[in-house]
Amino acid sequence: MVTRVYDLVMTHKLDSDDFFIHRIQQHCAEGGLNFFLVEPLWVQRFYEFYARNELWANVLLNMHSEHHLPDDIYHRLVLLAHHKNTRVIDPPDIAQAAFDKARMHERLIGAGFHVPYSVVVPQSATATFQLTAVQKEVLGVPFVIKPSHGYGKRGVILDATDESHLTRSVSAWANPSYLLQKKIMPRVIGDRPAYWRVFYCFGEVWLTWWNCFTDSYKVVTEAETQQHGLGKLAENAHGIAELTKMKFFSSEVAQVESGEFVLIDYVNDQCHMLSQSSAPKMGVPDVVVAGIAKKLVEAAAELSGKPVPDKQQQVLAL
Repeated sequence: MVTRVYDLVMTHKLDSDDFFIHRIQQHCAEGGLNFFLVEPLWVQRFYEFYARNELWANVLLNMHSEHHLPDDIYHRLVLLAHHKNTRVIDPPDIAQAAFDKARMHERLIGAGFHVPYSVVVPQSATATFQLTAVQKEVLGVPFVIKPSHGYGKRGVILDATDESHLTRSVSAWANPSYLLQKKIMPRVIGDRPAYWRVFYCFGEVWLTWWNCFTDSYKVVTEAETQQHGLGKLAENAHGIAELTKMKFFSSEVAQVESGEFVLIDYVNDQCHMLSQSSAPKMGVPDVVVAGIAKKLVEAAAELSGKPVPDKQQQVLAL
């Protein structure tokens, strides 16, 4: 039996729209890359064939796996790919280290990033933990509680007033540890909060305004970058990439009244690429989604040892 070889496979649990998937498929087709979408219908079968070496993946783009659930089929697939030396975006050891907010908090402080004052509480201590008088004073009221391995606002408490609220987070999202964080209020620029989601993908950065109260996005223009001194946002993203070795992630950043930029949500891997055309109130701007898809396929081509799609088209056009 001939082993089927895919240049790029992508794990995905599917969204309400397929814009991102279509852009990935488009650029793979244009570059002559064999692509397979490992959606829920096929993931078990794909895993079994892959484990028996009846198919092969040069690159795996992980858009869905549960890092904290060892038995999750997508998590197992990503680990299998990593152990078979398939190039994974991003490798599970690197992604899991960056995904852990408690570990990242200390790493970021050590690297000179501005982060909210935080107290880390192990899960085993949540029932009896007591803040000191100094910790209470610095945290203020209300403060934020978030699981160290959380995502999608799961287990996040935005209105905590004392330690007893830890139980709310634990009940919602069981985790190894929890961060009690000083609540950061962004200053206002024009009619929106000074709050951004910054996307990093293989050396390129996309800046978006992200309204932390409504979840709505807007692309940051070059004029806005110059006017408001937002070059620091891209600088932070490159710094996080260098620190973590992550190739594809997003971060949330707020600017406070003093002008200081503060990292709020440090590293999100498996970025949610729901398009704005499909979900106007909470989707990522289409131009950002399309740009990231293109960059990911270019990176996959390089990792596979194939010509980068755009460069290949230029050669064919000569």
